[in-house]
Amino acid sequence: MKYLYPAFFRRLTSGGYSVDFPDLPGCISAGDTLDEALSMAREALSLHLFGMLEDGETLPVASDPSSVPPEQGSFISPVEGRPEMVRDEIKNRSVKKTLTIPYWLNEAAEKENINFSQVLQEALKERIEV
Repeated sequence: MKYLYPAFFRRLTSGGYSVDFPDLPGCISAGDTLDEALSMAREALSLHLFGMLEDGETLPVASDPSSVPPEQGSFISPVEGRPEMVRDEIKNRSVKKTLTIPYWLNEAAEKENINFSQVLQEALKERIEV
């Protein structure tokens, strides 16, 4: 599911842009270019919404951008957030595990060029029936 929230984009005197969301205090981002700022704002929004959902919080209703009072030196643009993409990335990331096997089994498996990670994943999936 996608969510659209209005964001303030501000040109910084040092160059680049800062971005914040009036409906989501603490959700901020920045970028050296407008394109980068928009990309980083999408990522920040997705992460922020994912965190709220994981914590069981209710997401605020997004304000209509035309109802948000403009601030000096800024413009408002809707930004799309996709918390499910963050969830999928987190759930599918690799996790390093240390394990112990007998020396002789290690030697035999290495001679066969066995991919230990692949075999362990297959065995775990079979064991937990997924």
